Amino acid sequence: MAFAKMFFLFSKFQQGVGVLAKSTTFAKNPRQLQYEADINKLFMFTSYNRLGRDAEEADAEEIIEMAGKATLSEQQKQVQENIHCQLQNFCASMDEILLLDNDKTQELKADNVPTADKPLVPETKPLKLAEVSKLLKDRIGYTLEIKKSLIPHKEAGQGCFIEGEADVGALLTFYPGVIYPPGYPNVDAQNSYLITRYDGMVINAQPWGRGGESRQVWNSSSTKPEVRTDANVEEVLEMRNPLAFGHFLNHPGKDVDPNVMVCPYDFPLSEKKMRAYIPNVALGDAHVLKTLVLVATRALCNEELMLNYRLTNSETRPEWYTPVDEEEDGRRCN
Repeated sequence: MAFAKMFFLFSKFQQGVGVLAKSTTFAKNPRQLQYEADINKLFMFTSYNRLGRDAEEADAEEIIEMAGKATLSEQQKQVQENIHCQLQNFCASMDEILLLDNDKTQELKADNVPTADKPLVPETKPLKLAEVSKLLKDRIGYTLEIKKSLIPHKEAGQGCFIEGEADVGALLTFYPGVIYPPGYPNVDAQNSYLITRYDGMVINAQPWGRGGESRQVWNSSSTKPEVRTDANVEEVLEMRNPLAFGHFLNHPGKDVDPNVMVCPYDFPLSEKKMRAYIPNVALGDAHVLKTLVLVATRALCNEELMLNYRLTNSETRPEWYTPVDEEEDGRRCN
């Protein structure tokens, strides 16, 4: 009965997404239209997720109505709050898994600043990434695994799979790495691990790779994470992050729909207790990290995650690329 109700409510959301995503009420140009359509979807999906499985039809209808009336800035703010709420739960679970029992209370209260009696890299439980991944699944219901993609072309390589179940609107993975400002001259355009936010911020996931097996210091001037003992560093990051694999997602093959979408998320650096679990550093000074996370566009269970790459149709695209929506691809270059 509960499943039937959830399916019914989600159907109402999908109908709302289909109508509102085509609205041109606020759009000023094709690229802006696509951005607003994406924010509208994210507003619907993440708000639906936040309702939880005890949601009533009236709750769903209220969110659909809000999505049709709320301004772009109001929707952006709500998406940020929805994602931040999920992130808080994720970070709390990671603390439970990794923090030493006798240090939990002190660690949660302390700022992430080295002192004479506190090491630069706090001691954590000696767990491997695979162990952390399994324990995270036990707590939130899912984790991620990197293995050979099921897409039938030779360039697909490795893919990212969800192990377990996640509801629509769930934060599934971060896009890790170094964040560059728009127009930064040293970003290699041929790097296949680059992704660009709507505001022009570029994230390079190549240095992150598959993470690591410890909590380490990340130096953004380096091409890879490394342990350092000096104080001239950026941040202490948890490399055993089971959800830091957004750069392994493939574009769907022919007749396959994407099941995730990118979501811009500005992480406030004032949230020091959560900082170690955000797998990004930024060049230059900033009060927020302009990151990207990927959220589910439908309920998922033990399957490969697929992201629409939206390669522009103004340039030559790879032979393996099958457009999901030519109109969406075209809006990227406007």
